Amino acid sequence: MRNEELMAKVVDSENVRRAYEQVKRNGGAAGVDGMSVEAYAAHAARHWAGIEAKLRDGHYQPGAVRAVSIPKAQGGERRLGIPNVQDRVIQQALLQVLGPILDAEFSPHSYGYRPGRSAHDAIRAARAYVEEGKTWVIDLDISAFFDEVNHDRLMARLGRTVRDPQGLRLIGA
Repeated sequence: MRNEELMAKVVDSENVRRAYEQVKRNGGAAGVDGMSVEAYAAHAARHWAGIEAKLRDGHYQPGAVRAVSIPKAQGGERRLGIPNVQDRVIQQALLQVLGPILDAEFSPHSYGYRPGRSAHDAIRAARAYVEEGKTWVIDLDISAFFDEVNHDRLMARLGRTVRDPQGLRLIGA
């Protein structure tokens, strides 16, 4: 995706509207700024032009992330970072543009966190492999995987597809 194309698609008014609606459907707590999803609509109506300008020129800086701990089903706790609503809307707008492009590069045998794919789809695929005579199925769940991802390598890999410096800086931030 060429330089100007990514951010133009991300900040497209219809894309941002759909992103806000998705964030609203997801619900979720306020970030460190205390702003609710409902209150964000009025904030965006007043300030979106400035936010969009910063996104387009590469000067947007995401806000701080609120850290919370939630109990795990098997005991212990999982730490979560809760971005403010504005950053969640921008993340969703990026996802809506980049998701279909990047998803096409993933293995057809990958089911985790993929749109239109579920654990039930993975089970059906595993059954089909057994029926074909395969004797091995591997299920991987790497503990704290995202905490261990090398972000420099990830961003370099993403840069092969996304050639928009402002977009890459935003994703990195």
